[in-house]
Amino acid sequence: MRGSAEGLVGGVVLDAFLGDPRRWHPVAGFGRVASAGERFVYGDSRWRGVVYTGVLVGGAGALGVVIERVSRRFGVHGLATAGVTWAVLGGTSLGREGLAMARALERGDLAAARERLPHLCARDPKGLDAPGVARAVVESVAENTSDASVAPLVWGAVAGIPGLLMYRAANTLDAMVGYRSPRYERFGWASARLDDVANWVPARVTGGLVVVCGGSEAWRILRRDGKKHPSPNAGQVEAAFAGALGVRLGGVNAYGGRVERRPEMGDGKAPEVRDIRRAVGLSAAVTFAAAALIGVLR
Repeated sequence: MRGSAEGLVGGVVLDAFLGDPRRWHPVAGFGRVASAGERFVYGDSRWRGVVYTGVLVGGAGALGVVIERVSRRFGVHGLATAGVTWAVLGGTSLGREGLAMARALERGDLAAARERLPHLCARDPKGLDAPGVARAVVESVAENTSDASVAPLVWGAVAGIPGLLMYRAANTLDAMVGYRSPRYERFGWASARLDDVANWVPARVTGGLVVVCGGSEAWRILRRDGKKHPSPNAGQVEAAFAGALGVRLGGVNAYGGRVERRPEMGDGKAPEVRDIRRAVGLSAAVTFAAAALIGVLR
């Protein structure tokens, strides 16, 4: 565990300084493999989706076992863990994307902000005004603090390199085929449910770390509003962020012609542009708190 803990913390440091690899990103490579597999396996049925998800996530785990064993044999397990952690984390890139959105809105370039929003979430940006974009960004930064940062660290602490790779594979598949649409209603069911299960504990760990970093109001709103969200996991993190930032999240969201009314969380006003920077700062604090916790518990 010592090598794993040091590697996980080292991966957080690498991500903080380097962000995502600009070329030959392993997650992007996995996405290309998954897209090719979808063309081969796809069918409008759950069982095909189960096979698709099982093969890809299982394959990622098998690769992780190989890397783990080889790295231990050659005495570089800590370095290998750090490298894989860096590859699967996305906290720094999440923060950079949030800050880019903030700068666009601060200079009044709503068109640029709308164009960039799909980098963060699947929400339809066409009808959003500046406050609407700001809310979308704050909510996305909150939810992805768990998905991009804390959850990989949790699974890395539990299951080492295989845990890191299997979690990122499951989360990537959820982003690709797990959302509801006529094409993926059945085929994407397994990926979506696996992602829910994989994120159940990490989302609650993230909510707790937001409370630690953000104060007692985060705890109050988390307890009151955390279960209002239709997602069993996103609501935990978004509610905690709403309390910590003193804003109100939730409302009407449009996704490619489909409109959803989300329950509101928090007692403050709707997010403003300045709240994007505050959300990014809180996200970074939570990520480093997670790394510190792993270091303490190693």
